[in-house]
Amino acid sequence: MVNELIHTHLKHEGGYKFSVTFDELPGTFHADEVAPLGKGWGPSPAMMLSSAVGHCLSSSLLFCLEKSKVPVKDVATDVETSLRRNEKGRWRVGDIKVRLNVTVSDSDKEKLDRCKGMFEDFCIVTESVREGIKVDVKVEKD
Repeated sequence: MVNELIHTHLKHEGGYKFSVTFDELPGTFHADEVAPLGKGWGPSPAMMLSSAVGHCLSSSLLFCLEKSKVPVKDVATDVETSLRRNEKGRWRVGDIKVRLNVTVSDSDKEKLDRCKGMFEDFCIVTESVREGIKVDVKVEKD
């Protein structure tokens, strides 16, 4: 990873829709809550977390296979993120199930098995979520 800090900026655009930019990347995308709270004009925070876990695991597996000189024909990842209420009735991410389908030749099965045993440990997002992440929050008035 080139930067040790990621700078993310959200700007309210109305309702629950926000524009999102990063100092490290050009461009803007939109995030929104799903109906009935928002209008679904972009991924919700839970959707972004789901995609971050899936993308990180896919990239980690792909990196291991490339380092092992395994030609990868395809990687397709499906992530199922369940939302459930906690004991206070608040919505929380309950669990995340990830299925990675990788297409490599049969002659590379042993190398794939080796990567399957180690790639998760190198996934920044998944391992951070598993361990729990300290989040400091400050609310300031302009």
